[in-house]
Amino acid sequence: MNEHPNFNALKHDIIDPLPSNLHPDQIYNLACAASPRRYQADPIHTVRTCVQGVFNLLELASTRNARILQASTSEIYGDPKEHPQHESYHGNVNPVGIRSCYDEGKRCAETLMSDYGRTRGVTAKIARIFNTYGPGMAVDDGRVVSTFIDQALRAKALTVYGDGSQTRSLCYVDDMIKGLILLMNSVDTFRGPVNLGNTQEISVLDIALRISELAPHEPKIVFKPLPADDPTVRCPDIALARRHLDWNPTVQFEEGLRLTYAHFARTANGRQLPESGIGPANSHIEK
Repeated sequence: MNEHPNFNALKHDIIDPLPSNLHPDQIYNLACAASPRRYQADPIHTVRTCVQGVFNLLELASTRNARILQASTSEIYGDPKEHPQHESYHGNVNPVGIRSCYDEGKRCAETLMSDYGRTRGVTAKIARIFNTYGPGMAVDDGRVVSTFIDQALRAKALTVYGDGSQTRSLCYVDDMIKGLILLMNSVDTFRGPVNLGNTQEISVLDIALRISELAPHEPKIVFKPLPADDPTVRCPDIALARRHLDWNPTVQFEEGLRLTYAHFARTANGRQLPESGIGPANSHIEK
């Protein structure tokens, strides 16, 4: 991590005051647990990360004249009544539900970013990130792709909540990183919010079926009740990103899923699983 001469790693909770010796040119704020299992484990800390943490980073950006990019989320749309979701849609969010610490925290973070831009002149950009997956995901983060792959590798039944008809739009991590970098380095006047995600919509049940096809032994699928406030549809309108950033996802879901499964198979429990029969996770993705 510290091999690059111009890179230093600092382990710090952004809720706490930041060191005074920081002099960044650009700040990417990615500092919040994104999976429901993790952000619900300490919801108060989640809200404080989204609000107090963003405030601290914006103060740093203001005093150092640095650009800042906020990793917002498609969760600010809640369980949307507009489909696909355009940036002008204000959402359908439950302010007191079990997901609210994240949803409302991110909405407040967008408010802070916008107000610092208007009143302090901070170049503050907002990316609304839709479901992202790929190598490096935590195996226990509770999200659909990692959960299904982990269950398949352990020869367990795949757990589908509800009837599996709810949809997700899954963007491969390489595509997402490119989008974030393009937004950060775009013209000062283009600040968003801007949706970043894949427009290829797929049902949760179909995700489970495709992962089961990659498993050495086809797993069973079991159905359980849908959790509270779980969105039934999720798909971005990315016209703004296409027009202003010339950005569009290029990795198809089938290929991204194959690469992700291969990564999980090689690293599961710290041991090799050669029976997966799948090639290197970075076989042809440009870095």
